[in-house]
Amino acid sequence: MDPLSILVGAGVASVLTLVGVKFLDRLRKKDIEQEAAKILNAANRDAENLRKEAALANKEQLLHLKAEAEKELNITRQELREREHSLDKRNVALDQLGNDLRKQERGVEHTQRRLEKKLEQANERSTELESALSQQKEKLFQITNMKPEAAKEELFSLLDRELTQECGAIILKHERQIEDTCQEKSREILLTTIQRYAAAHTAETTTSTVDIPNDDMKGRIIGREGRNIRAFEKETGIDVIIDDTPGVVIVSGFDPVRREIARQSLNKLILDGRIHPARIEEVVSETHSEIDQFIRKKGEKAALDLEIHGLHERVIELLGRLYFRTSYSQSVLQHSIEVAYISGMLAEMIGFDPVLARRCGLLHDIGKAADHEMEGGHPKIGADLLKRHGECPDVVHAAFGHHDDIVIEHPYTMLVATADACSASRPGARRESLERYIKRMEDLEAIATSFEGVTQAFAIQAGRELRVLVGAEEVDDRNAAKISRDIAKTLESQLTYPGEVKITVIREARFTEIAQ
Repeated sequence: MDPLSILVGAGVASVLTLVGVKFLDRLRKKDIEQEAAKILNAANRDAENLRKEAALANKEQLLHLKAEAEKELNITRQELREREHSLDKRNVALDQLGNDLRKQERGVEHTQRRLEKKLEQANERSTELESALSQQKEKLFQITNMKPEAAKEELFSLLDRELTQECGAIILKHERQIEDTCQEKSREILLTTIQRYAAAHTAETTTSTVDIPNDDMKGRIIGREGRNIRAFEKETGIDVIIDDTPGVVIVSGFDPVRREIARQSLNKLILDGRIHPARIEEVVSETHSEIDQFIRKKGEKAALDLEIHGLHERVIELLGRLYFRTSYSQSVLQHSIEVAYISGMLAEMIGFDPVLARRCGLLHDIGKAADHEMEGGHPKIGADLLKRHGECPDVVHAAFGHHDDIVIEHPYTMLVATADACSASRPGARRESLERYIKRMEDLEAIATSFEGVTQAFAIQAGRELRVLVGAEEVDDRNAAKISRDIAKTLESQLTYPGEVKITVIREARFTEIAQ
């Protein structure tokens, strides 16, 4: 192939290539224009759809707002109608009230006119009465021939005598009523107080017994030539009684604290088995410390139970020592606690300070814890101790005067004295031995039967009441009353007993017939 044909062929190929490229560009341009037209049409359709949707949304929102506005408008209209109805009711009520007021005004005017008429009539009658009284006075003066001044004096004197008699009778009547009321109220207060408080009591004696395992232990307690028993008695200050009674040793002493120390020490020595003077001294000293601690705890517990604070340490110690002190077989500490409770209850019921009353009641017998160390009776000893340790005058006076030894100047002293009598005299508070009890019952009946005319006598209610039967033919009512009084006086002078004894004399006639 020649070069020319190659060149011609290349030129033709170039032309064809150029023509193909242009044709392809034209086709591509047409496709692009069609695609653009499609996109534009789609955009127009979307825009139209969005416009329609926005229009629908606006219509729905407008409809919703319109519905809410109509709903609120309906509520407002309903409220307005209700207010209008309420106002109509009020107007009707006001009209009715106005009518009632007008009727009342007319009634008041009518009543006022009637009162004015009655007042005029009363004035007329008063004038008539004054005139009639003047005429009667003139007639009276003419009949009696007395001057007005003398008549007034006579009338006033008569009225004065009548008023004096009436006042005396009224005063006596009210005095009796007040006395009955006071007695009834006092009984009620005392009975209520005693019922509100009840306490258990333990009986103590002046001797204590110590159990021993066998009689050989008695010899060991005595020791060689009595050195052990002498050392024990010297350390404790208590007598040890060893007799033929099997299985027991008796410790005896006036001081209950020392007696308790001796009892516990002897128990420890018997359990330990080592009994000699050195060991005795060690055990007694140890027991003494334990009892001192026990005494303090008892005093603190009593004060804490009664909610009494600020007591001196010495007073607390003396208070705890009362645990071992007895009076008529009654624990003095338990008695003091009971008196404190009763005093507080009485004070509360009559409007006094119950805390101060309980303090006075708890410390009223404090002198019994030191009466063997100081001279004088326990009221004076207790008052001096309490005054020395900073107690107030009410507490000091209650301790000094609860047995009526002095003139009572403080009301709490009377409360404590009453509570002390309630605690000491109520049945069961103070127990005594069976022998003494039987002896007292026999003495009561013997004194009663010694009077002329008495046929039988019975002591009942643990010796607190004595029933006396007299013959109906030998004794009349007046003599029966005299016998009752004479028996009471004889009992007061010849017997010692806690509390009081009621004597009831019964006089009755009996008639018996047998039917055959």
